[in-house]
Amino acid sequence: MCHQTVSLAARHLEANGIPTVIMGCAKDIVEYVGVPRFLFSDFPLGNPAGRPNDPESQAFTLELALRVLETAPGPRTTVQSPLRWSDNPDWKLDYSNIARLSSEEIARRRAEFDHGKEIAKSVRDKTEAAE
Repeated sequence: MCHQTVSLAARHLEANGIPTVIMGCAKDIVEYVGVPRFLFSDFPLGNPAGRPNDPESQAFTLELALRVLETAPGPRTTVQSPLRWSDNPDWKLDYSNIARLSSEEIARRRAEFDHGKEIAKSVRDKTEAAE
C-alpha cells in the first residue's frame, strides 16, 4: 500500500477525531506528510507489519504499534522498531535493485509474481461466484 496515501488518510481520520498509528517502512514519506503517530520498521517496502511468515515478529510489531497509539507524547511521534531485517545492512543495496540481479533471477521473480497474481485472481473469482 502507498505510504503517502495511507498517511494522508490517517491525517483525515485524525482531523475527524479518529486516532491512528501508521506502520511503515518509508520513513521519509510518512514523516514528510506529518502523521500524528508512526511506527517505523527498517525493513524492505511491503513489510511494515513484520517479517513474512514470522508470526512472532508480526505480533511484536502489532503490539508495539498499539503501544505507540496509546502512549505517543505528542503529534508527529515516530518510534523505530528494534527489529532488524538482517544483521548485514547490504540488503538495502540489493533490495529491488534490478541492476544487481541476473536475467535468470529477474525471470524467476517475475514468474513468482505472476503465479501469485493467478492465485489471487482465482480466490477473487471463487469469492465472487459464491456471493
